[in-house]
Formats: sequence, C-alpha cells, structure tokens
Amino acid sequence: MIEADENTTTVVVGGGVAGLALGNLLLRHGIECVVLERCHRDHVEQRQRSGALDGRSVRMLREWGLGEVVDDSTPVSAAAAGSPLRVDGEPRAWAVNDEAEEGVFCPQQVLVRNLIRTFLRDGGDLRFQAEDVRIEDATGDHPRVRYHDPDGATRVLGCELIAGCDGDRGVSRESIPAEARTTYALEHGYAWLAVLADTPADPPAVMAIHSRGFAARITRGPQASRFYLQCPLTDTPEHWPDERIRSELTARFGTPVDTGRITDKRLVPLRSVVHEPMSHGRLHLLGDAAHIVSPMSAKGVSLALHDAAAFARAVIAQVRHGDGKPLAEYSATCLRHTWQQQVSAVRITQLMHDAGNPDYAGEFRRRLARAELESALAASGAADSSP
Repeated sequence: MIEADENTTTVVVGGGVAGLALGNLLLRHGIECVVLERCHRDHVEQRQRSGALDGRSVRMLREWGLGEVVDDSTPVSAAAAGSPLRVDGEPRAWAVNDEAEEGVFCPQQVLVRNLIRTFLRDGGDLRFQAEDVRIEDATGDHPRVRYHDPDGATRVLGCELIAGCDGDRGVSRESIPAEARTTYALEHGYAWLAVLADTPADPPAVMAIHSRGFAARITRGPQASRFYLQCPLTDTPEHWPDERIRSELTARFGTPVDTGRITDKRLVPLRSVVHEPMSHGRLHLLGDAAHIVSPMSAKGVSLALHDAAAFARAVIAQVRHGDGKPLAEYSATCLRHTWQQQVSAVRITQLMHDAGNPDYAGEFRRRLARAELESALAASGAADSSP
C-alpha cells in the first residue's frame, strides 16, 4: 500500500461554490477535510460567474449557519422592481420570482470570496495552486489524492472520501472510467455572446425578447455587468466588435444601452448535461462536475449548493453515526433533484429564445413560444393587480 503524506476524512477537489460550501458545512460539524484548488486565490476570488441563488439555497445556508455569506446580497423581489423584461422593445410585467421563498442576487465572485473568508477564519484547510491533481484507488479501501504544491513538491493525501467539485473540465469526472458513466446532453442550437463591462446594472437583472434574438443584462457587482446576446454557434468574439455589441443591445432592448468599457468577450454554447451516476466507489461528484444546467435558468449555483448540502449530510451520517445509507443513496438523491431542475431550465430556455428570432427553431416554434409567453405575462399581470 502506498503511504500518504497526510490523512484526512474528505479531500475536496475544487475550490468553487460547491467545494467551498461543502468545506464550510463539514468544518461546522467537526469533519476533517482538505480543499484543493488549482488556481491562486486572487484568480478564484475574481472569477466572474452567474450570481443568482434561489430561495431554497438561501434557506439552506442559513440553516447551516452560513447566512453571513449572502447577508449583503440583493433580494430577488427587490431586484425585480422596474422592468425586468422587454418584449420587442416594450417593458412588460414579469414575475421574476414565482417561488415561495425569496432568493438573492449574489455575484459568484462575492459568494466565493465570502465562503473562502469564512472557511479560513474558522480554521479550514484550503490549498491554492494545487497542480496536477490525480485521484487514485477511488474504488478501494484507501483512496488517495496526489498533487503538486506551489513549490513543485509531490503531496499525497489519504482519505476516506473524495468530493469532486472541479467543474465540467476537471479531473474528478474523468477519473471515473468511461464504461462506468453515461452522459445525457441537450444542445440548444445557439450560443450567448457573454460580454463583461465596467458599468453597474440597474435593475440587477433585465432580459429582452426580440426578433433579432434574446438579450440580457445581469449584475456582476457594484460596478460591473454581464451582457448576453443570442448568436449562432459559428460566431466568434471577433465577429462582435464593441460598436456592434452596443448597437445590437440597443436594438434588442429597444432603448439606448451604455455598456461602458468592455473588458471581456466569450462565446457560451447553451447546453444541458447530466452525468450518471454521481458516485463511483469513494469518489462523489458535485456541481458542474456532475451536471450543467442552462445559464438561462440561473440555477447552476443553487444546484451546486444542493449537492454540497446533500453530500455533507451523508458524510456526517456516516462519520458521526455509522449510517452509510445516505452516502450510498447520494447519487440517486441528487439526480432526482437535478432532473427536476433540468425540466424547468430547459423550458425557460426554449421559451425565451424560441419567442424571439425564428432563425433557430422556426416560425411555428416562435408562435408557440409567443403564445406561452403571453399567457405567462397575463398571469403575472393578474398576480400583480390582485389585492
């Protein structure tokens, strides 16, 4: 047997939302864990990503004693004030938050920063710049995680469990043999041009449906916004000079749009993906390592937090109470929730995009989507006018 340099209960591979949330949850219950993150801290704390948490996620964080990481966030109900939806250039009433519990807008870099601060403050073991991570003997009795530290030295962590939280392109899922996993994917047939700009978003979220295509503007912090423009999969950032972006946003929103200084452009193909199972021996996948939800749904962070809470409960049950059933059922439990969230995510993605430019799905689908949209808008208006 290969000797480990150190031993811990759980090695968490990846220091994004899923990994950091899990680390905090385990730490609060006295479960030893080490979080490994490939990038340096400054990079992790500045990564611009989606910033919405649903009400269930906010409640979960507060129930676990982590409410402080979202206490300064903007409630969705407040963010919905104004005109969060424009259809053919006209503002329309739209119920952004139709859930029983109030969610929040919290740019991901802010959430990650808060989770890091809380984890380190409470004595957590978080190791940045952990390169060349390898997962070994995941199906055996003595799994290990091997990596190179910032000085280039090889380190080996022995553990009881491994949490793969390193995203869609990380090593965790690839450590599961291809014959032991199945991928289910839906390609939506279009992309978003995602544009980061130095300008505040007010209100924090606004979307537009237009015959030229879908558009959106989402807050990424006090002085930053992310703009989205639906475009063909064949486009590249070079097809979109700054002036074209500003012109297209103005056309789709039906009102002048000032982007300020544009700092980043990238193409994001819209897709929905689920990898099954989420467990392989002592290796368990969380967040984007296990599933990708369409960004239109703003459910990616909430799915990651759901996985983290489910896995933390399972680990606590096994370590503290000798009950292995929740861990054995972790994959099935999370997959049920994931597929339920995919239903609504795919539906809203198709509705908001099909109702605009017919070049992607055809005129019949556009008219179907418009009929469904008008029904939803009418229902929102009725709800807003009720006593």
